[in-house]
Amino acid sequence: MSGPRGDLPHLDADALARLVPMATAVDAVEAALTGGGLDPEAEPARSVVGVEGGQLLLMPSATAAYAGVKVASVTPGNPARGLPRVQGLYVLLDGVTHTPLAVLDGSALTSLRTPAVSGAALRHLAVPGARRLLVFGTGPQAWGHVAAVRAVRPGLTHVDVVGRDPGRLAAFVRRCRDAGLSEAAAAREAVAGADVVCCCTTAREALFDSGPLAPHTAVAAVGSHEPDAREVDERLVGRATVVVESRSVAVRECGDIVRAVAAGAVGLGALRTLGELVRGEVPVPDGRPRLFKSAGMAWEDLAVAVAAYEAWREAA
Repeated sequence: MSGPRGDLPHLDADALARLVPMATAVDAVEAALTGGGLDPEAEPARSVVGVEGGQLLLMPSATAAYAGVKVASVTPGNPARGLPRVQGLYVLLDGVTHTPLAVLDGSALTSLRTPAVSGAALRHLAVPGARRLLVFGTGPQAWGHVAAVRAVRPGLTHVDVVGRDPGRLAAFVRRCRDAGLSEAAAAREAVAGADVVCCCTTAREALFDSGPLAPHTAVAAVGSHEPDAREVDERLVGRATVVVESRSVAVRECGDIVRAVAAGAVGLGALRTLGELVRGEVPVPDGRPRLFKSAGMAWEDLAVAVAAYEAWREAA
């Protein structure tokens, strides 16, 4: 696994899966937030440049020990070409000398760290006895969220899946069955029976009416990072305990939050952060849903990339 320089490892998707199981990735995200050296509010904003057919993203982050940057592309037309919607590379650097240490598959890193972040949130938001998961989406993020929920709620036994493409939906259902879960292709009304709902889509409007959600249900919405796109309605944002990665990111990039604030459904003061949640500073009352809204941040890539690199170095 060497790159253009013989001494620079290239950690591809297979290597990441081997080096960083989902439970390890979840722990890496939590450790970044509880270690005392990270302030997500101080992270530089992601650079997004519109190009023909999509976007280019630049996401840098640094700690005292490591630095890194992800260069990614988001190309909505790619799935029809048989290519990933999100592609990219991640370069991990020494935190002092900024010497390159490793190159990682950026798409595989995103597919791992995004559900790991949701897993860190759901570890604290989902009821301990959660057994039924509803997933919106059939792509890599949707499957990653099945793995993340299983990592933090091992009692999970059933997955309902909502998807638009019949072939991909059938394949996803088979994958759940092969993993030892009971499963079903479902309609959006299945939210009424779910303990956990994961929204992993490219939707620009709410995927479901949140009215039938049970009072204990935890929802993770991760599919968008634009202020005019959302996966959940303002009714849910208004009645839920709402957790975001960063307040500044939420009001800049998360349409689910931006539109709910504009509609008067929630005030900015009601938003709590993931860091506060994992440090035990957020009360999670019974009798109201719990919502985690993620847009993706560069510190998350760095946390999981470091876990992969250190595992590779230990095994080398």
